[in-house]
Amino acid sequence: MVEWTGEKSAYRQVADDLCARIANGEFEAGGKIPSLAKLQEHYTVTATVARAAVEHLKKAGLVVSHQGKAAFLTADAASKATAATAGEAGRLRRELDEVRGELRELQARVAELEAR
Repeated sequence: MVEWTGEKSAYRQVADDLCARIANGEFEAGGKIPSLAKLQEHYTVTATVARAAVEHLKKAGLVVSHQGKAAFLTADAASKATAATAGEAGRLRRELDEVRGELRELQARVAELEAR
């Protein structure tokens, strides 16, 4: 599931996917997210990547954890995750609009060259 040659780091890909899963209500409010071992298995990543993804969620205020314990969703994790994923969707829409504009420009150039 993690794209190792992509622009986004592996831990961010895992954290972003977990964020989307939280926004979609996959995890119970106040409940646990999967353990580091389960994250490693699910995403086929190292312990370091899984730990960094959870740390990213902690910094974003989506989970809290204590050493040796599980990571638990904060009370407002779902709303924060929904806002974060909406922001990502908006960014992707803007990028798609830019690509579409560039494609239209290229199509016009090709049509002009073919007309010659």
